[in-house]
Amino acid sequence: MNLPVVPFGKPRGERADAVRNRERLLRTAREMIDEQGTQKVTMDALADRAGLGKGTVFRRFGTRAGIFQALLDEDERDFQEQVLSGPPPLGPGADPAERLAAYGRARIAFLLDHHAIARASLDRTQPIPVGGATMTRPHIRMLLGRTHPSPPHLDALAVQLTAALEGPLLLYLSMDEAATGPAPDVGHPLAESWQNLVEQLLPDTRTTPGQNPRA
Repeated sequence: MNLPVVPFGKPRGERADAVRNRERLLRTAREMIDEQGTQKVTMDALADRAGLGKGTVFRRFGTRAGIFQALLDEDERDFQEQVLSGPPPLGPGADPAERLAAYGRARIAFLLDHHAIARASLDRTQPIPVGGATMTRPHIRMLLGRTHPSPPHLDALAVQLTAALEGPLLLYLSMDEAATGPAPDVGHPLAESWQNLVEQLLPDTRTTPGQNPRA
């Protein structure tokens, strides 16, 4: 059973000019981040660089954090597609435990690679999210449920594993590494620790009888 894609990104039914403005703003924001880092990306600076009115930026994103949330949404879609239809072991076709290990490693690499954008996307007026708006928790829950024997308390375990991958815990633990070096690969110590965690949690599992391991 594959999970539906979480509906990130622009809403349906946008006017053509609104779509063009959104793409222009996001493209410009990425250019600014590459050149100057996230600190220089403000509502005023983005509007000026993109050659659009400040009101357009406010209508599109609402807040400065909204700019970075939109950037993450785009990249989240690409990540989800790899999980839902990409090659195994991240995509369908591998043993559930193997997919769980691969998902965590890929997710850690994704979050570390997006560290600065993810931190800038946190709205200080809102509760700090821990994976609530991503596919992580339902995907982990699905994979755990397909192992045999399945570990007890699947819903609670999925919440705990999600917290190991998402939100402020990973962002703050990795702050120094992400700020001082290039984007890490899946050999990062956090990824290795995730691999060890899955191997300890699911030392000898197999696909639940009657289920297709390639789904």
